[in-house]
Amino acid sequence: MQHEALVAETAAGISAALEALRFELGGDVLQLGPGLDLGRHGKDYALRSPPGAAPLAIARPGDIAQVAQILRCCNAHRIPVVPQGGMTGLAGGAVPLAPALLLSLERLRSIEEIDADAGTMTVQAGVTLAEVQAAADAHGLFFPLDLGGRSAQIGGNAATNAGGNRVVRYGMMRALVLGLEAVLADGSVISSLGKVLKNNAGYDLKQLFIGSEGTLGVITRLVLRLQPKPASTATALCAVESYADALALLQRLRAGLGGQLAAFELMWPAFYHLATTLAERQPPIAGGHGLYVLVEALGSDAERDAAQFEAVIATALEAGVVADAVIAQSGAQARSLWEIREGSGAFRKHHSPQLPFDVSVPTSEIGAFVADCDARLRVRWPAAKILYLGHAADGNIHISIKLDAQAGSARDMDDVVYAAVRDWKGSVSGEHGIGACKRDYLGHSRSDAEIRLMRTVKAALDPRGILNPGKVLPPDDAAIADA
Repeated sequence: MQHEALVAETAAGISAALEALRFELGGDVLQLGPGLDLGRHGKDYALRSPPGAAPLAIARPGDIAQVAQILRCCNAHRIPVVPQGGMTGLAGGAVPLAPALLLSLERLRSIEEIDADAGTMTVQAGVTLAEVQAAADAHGLFFPLDLGGRSAQIGGNAATNAGGNRVVRYGMMRALVLGLEAVLADGSVISSLGKVLKNNAGYDLKQLFIGSEGTLGVITRLVLRLQPKPASTATALCAVESYADALALLQRLRAGLGGQLAAFELMWPAFYHLATTLAERQPPIAGGHGLYVLVEALGSDAERDAAQFEAVIATALEAGVVADAVIAQSGAQARSLWEIREGSGAFRKHHSPQLPFDVSVPTSEIGAFVADCDARLRVRWPAAKILYLGHAADGNIHISIKLDAQAGSARDMDDVVYAAVRDWKGSVSGEHGIGACKRDYLGHSRSDAEIRLMRTVKAALDPRGILNPGKVLPPDDAAIADA
């Protein structure tokens, strides 16, 4: 009875605190439960994500001061807070696992400054990736991050350290953020919005928040690093017979194109068949080859770059490294080749529901890893429909298993795939984050000492544990036992 009375007292205190906060902020900023319609706030794109728990409240602050005010109140009353962006994630990182205040950044939509001389853009966290790309383009500049979910908010891209198609040239989100502003659990604002490339003044605090998935603080503003707009784009689809040939092609492209190589996307035959023949699309290269590689180069001289690109592909054909190739002769042809790689329509029609994996192993070992992982899966599920594709030049491979009546459980498949990743000393997350879906497998890629240090950082920045509880870090068995 004492425990029930304590729970009731705590609930009453939370309710009173949220009511007072709503009065201060206004009903348009803070909506209170119960009975709130979660709508898009209850689910991201991850099949594994549990149904969103009924929220205590949904907050949509209009400025950074309101974000700080909300967090101060929640920290004082130990109210869990789940930061949310565009809800395009694939790891359950923004889904509430228990009743919490959902903190949506959707109203922080200002592009505050574009400094062409410094090559920077200062934006609020709720601006979408598509808006950032368009704004840079309108100023003759280029923001190189590119991925399928362009409705993702840029703060979420930073919070998950997004990658995408051009990591081989431009790096992941960590390399594209010069500065940021974040609000800590207690409402303190950490502002490090410098625009300089060289800044060696102590710890690089922004890196604490990039990739932390809202567990250490809420990112509210960013200074993004822009690039000159490419004057040329060259795109080709190549067929090779083995992964060894794919590696040989990658080396030729690196040597022949230098820093122009922007994408090296690998598609295994089952995926290529799905994205072309089953999608009722004329395959630009006939089936029957071992692998298909989509290559993109970005340069500064259209005529010279096109000739150089064609020469590298031609020599690879002459050497037998490439069995067949198609070079796009227009922007429309290039887009049609990229549509094969992105393959979203074919996925929805022929490969749904599907269980996606986002893993990394060293580029040199991708071929052997895929063969081993596939063999392990087919021991359990011989008839499974499994697709492999990925950003091979940066070691990132995506695996997609169609779930049907004959398929096993998602958890069983997780166990098999992540065990293979562990054995190949890879990462259980190449670019999608850990969230709720992969937290139990973090130890497959991080040592006990690393996880202890992560917990130390978490305890220092969020001692009451209110920020995105249940995400990234696995349950601390020792702490549970002590409790």
